[in-house]
Amino acid sequence: MPSSNSLPTHHLDPFHKERHRTSTNAIFGYNNLPVQHQIQGFELYSSEGMIPDYGPAKSTFYRVGITLKGTIHMQLGLEHFDIAPLSLTFSIPGQVHSKSNASPDIFGYYILFSPTFLEGLLNHLNMSAEFPFYDYCGSQLLQCNEQEINEIVSFIEKIDGELQSDNTGKVTAIKMYLYLLLLTAKRSYERQLPLNNVSPTTHMVTQFHKLVSQHFLQFRQVSDYARMLNVTPNHLNRVVKNTTNRTASDAIQEMLVQEAKVLLQNTALSISEISYQLDFSEPAAFNHFFRKLTGGTPLGYRSMS
Repeated sequence: MPSSNSLPTHHLDPFHKERHRTSTNAIFGYNNLPVQHQIQGFELYSSEGMIPDYGPAKSTFYRVGITLKGTIHMQLGLEHFDIAPLSLTFSIPGQVHSKSNASPDIFGYYILFSPTFLEGLLNHLNMSAEFPFYDYCGSQLLQCNEQEINEIVSFIEKIDGELQSDNTGKVTAIKMYLYLLLLTAKRSYERQLPLNNVSPTTHMVTQFHKLVSQHFLQFRQVSDYARMLNVTPNHLNRVVKNTTNRTASDAIQEMLVQEAKVLLQNTALSISEISYQLDFSEPAAFNHFFRKLTGGTPLGYRSMS
């Protein structure tokens, strides 16, 4: 099976901003920030100048989004979220993600940081254990109260102040403010845990979707995920079908077509090369699969991307 490490991902490099932003005169965070003030492995933006429709894509960094006004739709793996004001969203390196349908009044902030950026405060290998929203098993959408959002925005403003300055120790200060921001989010997450009780069937479907999002390149059979969840394939199929009106196999295929779109958008690989990289027996099988799920051909999708 192909390795996710061989697939294209976006990096925090000088060219990355062009993929998610349009030109704007806004002076905030990294937008129009002089090169001498930039720091490696970290970026901060407001939503002003953000491209409203983006993805599907993959990245090598963590993301935290803060929505203050307006709404936007986000897909992380197989999970769909309608993001409302006073909410936080989180994405994990290597996770397929996209966003769409941003309302005209959308406003907020987003932070991008590399897995090793918080070294010295937190070992990057412990990120998912320290912050449950950066674990595939955790919830990646968090609705906060006004006090929590105000505290988080205060850290955003402090980070921006450091970015615009030449102050001694600015990198360390930014790391500390980011850690405190994530800690505030974690406390909100923990505060809401008693309110997040769901039925056993809904929990199983959520866990199934998270497992597929994490392992679909390696495991393509419903029986693989039934084994991980300690249920029979028939039971898993029945629960997923009754809850989502789609089969478990549909979910696996949806993740695979998202990955195909990432490859078609972000690489110069031929259709044949993509089909073999995704473990199809021949290009014709890949073309048939893509047309069945999207209504169009891989080549047609690439030409419109």
